[in-house]
Amino acid sequence: MIEGAGGIFDVHVNGTQIWCKKEVGRFPEHDEAIAKIKETVGV
Repeated sequence: MIEGAGGIFDVHVNGTQIWCKKEVGRFPEHDEAIAKIKETVGV
């Protein structure tokens, strides 16, 4: 994961949105993103 500046940053896993920068107001931390992905896929 590489952060950019501004813009839209949404993460979708299997058609499910797991992160929206606009809603949360920030980028996810690396470990936070990995945990959300694992939670979504059931790992």
